[in-house]
Amino acid sequence: MTTETTIDRTNDTRFLGHPIGLSTLAMTEMWERMSYYGMRAMLVLFMTAALQEGGMGLTVAAAGAIYGLYTGSVYFAGLPGGWIADRLIGGQNAVFFGGVIIMIGHIILAIPHDASFFIGLIFVVLGTGLLKPNIGAMVGELYSAKDARRDAGYTLYYMGINIGSLIGYGVCGYLQVNYGYHYAFAAAAVGMLIGLIQFKLTQKNLDGVSPKPVVPLSPQGATIAWAVIAIFLAVIAVITALTFQGSIVIEPVAMAQKVAVVFVFTFLVYFFGIFFLGKLNPDEKKRMGALFLICVASACFFAGFEQAGSSLNLFGQDYTQRMLGTFEIPAAWFQSANSIFIIILSPFFAALWVNLGKRMIEPSYSVKCALGLIIMATGFIVMFFAAGIAATGLKVAPYWLVMTYFLHTVGELCLSPVALSAVSKLSPKRFGGQLMGVFVLTYSMGSVIAGLLAGQFDPEQVDQMPGLYMQISLFSIAIGIVLLLLSFKTGKWEKLAEKA
Repeated sequence: MTTETTIDRTNDTRFLGHPIGLSTLAMTEMWERMSYYGMRAMLVLFMTAALQEGGMGLTVAAAGAIYGLYTGSVYFAGLPGGWIADRLIGGQNAVFFGGVIIMIGHIILAIPHDASFFIGLIFVVLGTGLLKPNIGAMVGELYSAKDARRDAGYTLYYMGINIGSLIGYGVCGYLQVNYGYHYAFAAAAVGMLIGLIQFKLTQKNLDGVSPKPVVPLSPQGATIAWAVIAIFLAVIAVITALTFQGSIVIEPVAMAQKVAVVFVFTFLVYFFGIFFLGKLNPDEKKRMGALFLICVASACFFAGFEQAGSSLNLFGQDYTQRMLGTFEIPAAWFQSANSIFIIILSPFFAALWVNLGKRMIEPSYSVKCALGLIIMATGFIVMFFAAGIAATGLKVAPYWLVMTYFLHTVGELCLSPVALSAVSKLSPKRFGGQLMGVFVLTYSMGSVIAGLLAGQFDPEQVDQMPGLYMQISLFSIAIGIVLLLLSFKTGKWEKLAEKA
């Protein structure tokens, strides 16, 4: 989403030294993430639970594929969601109506019916595609280009994300164990409703922040765009109806494989279309080469990192000792370790990069991303040993999963924010927005691949689990080592951005 600041908020320090509009956006995002992560933590558990336990009774392979399709589609939907805001309705409307659609999706999920699950997921994907990219862009619009508070503002914003995820894991995990899955889905709807209410009550704080489309279409163009959107939604509705009637049979694993190919193909065509047809100068092409490797690292990273909601989630439920006296730890609570570690470690990593820079020791983007990928992979080495214990028939202590999430979080802090910074810095200026959208596709690719990998987690063949985790680890470490070796060259290409 492309935005343009229209009001000077340099002297607005009403929210912890930041513009008051940040409070509105951070709180809205907090409750949206509460609903998203709270529901996401339930997905694979619900799909694989037996019918008599209130679940769907799907195989792990099917559940993993559906999980990957869902999480990948959520990221992919941000591309058209940003365009709709920029061209048709503006950021504020996109955030509000996106939140309404998300809430409706969670309400549908709370209905105990087979059809409601998939319909609810479709609504959540569509709503998140509208809300997520635009609310993040609106945070940036609160600050002028020279406002030194921008990075700190995003830090507060991301703090809201992690607080929201903690609430989601805690509330939805507790409700799932004590009252059932559909109560947990209903809680996600309530969370989104709270976010919408506070957004409307404090929307005046966003005066001048993306109230209208940045580059609106002509009336004729808008009519055509809405017609295309209506046709697209109608096609989704028809396909969904025919699937429930049995006229169309969708095999989740095969579909996930095809979607993964589509995501990779879309990424490659768009990226190299800009590379070869964008009239780039030699320096810009070298920077694009460095950026391509960072995109590869990001896709591989998320293929492992997104095991949190799938294979690691199932491991926490079935093979981890969760009883503390008479209290049973909800499986979903283990995922909250990531949010807790991010809140604790983020200030440390921010200070680390600054202090290294002061000492003239500044690793290149490629080195940081490679280290992040390798550190994430070591988490699966931990799981290799934990799965080995589980294969003997014993349940493992909770600290195995906690240690894995700790290593995954350290890897995330090395790679994720660094990769975003790399996209903004290395992209040719005239293609900055488009390449940020292309970079988001690495999340989609990684998420779908993660779902396919998780499908190999067969609870009936526990002895295969150590091998699965070791495969993920060795593959990620190999990619990380290749990136480290290539960084000797790409690091020099990255420095060309400083001359641009």
